Amino acid sequence: MNNLNELAKQYHERAKEKGFWDEPRETGTLLMLMVSELSEALEADRKNKHADLETFDYREDERNCSEDFQADFQQLIKDSFEDEIADVFIRLLDFIGQRNINIERHIDLKMQYNQTRAYKHGTAY
Repeated sequence: MNNLNELAKQYHERAKEKGFWDEPRETGTLLMLMVSELSEALEADRKNKHADLETFDYREDERNCSEDFQADFQQLIKDSFEDEIADVFIRLLDFIGQRNINIERHIDLKMQYNQTRAYKHGTAY
């Protein structure tokens, strides 16, 4: 199993291979692209559009080529809530990989800090 830091490096390399880093990218734009994926997830959830993994997985033995995979993905997964959440992670991990952030360490530190905080961090919600 890959850890988050390794995934970030892999996802960033894949994004570079696909041309997403051919030109310098502005931090604010990259962050807002992550927000836009969250907005798309919200809209998919509002429309009750969820991935049908059961059917997708069931059809796996019947797929003969990448075109079959693409067709099934577009019909059963694409633009679903889960697909959009995956996009959030892909964009975030790509960004982390580009910045060479040790995200596992930062998550551990934040969780340790949060342990010291009050119930609901002293807020109503």
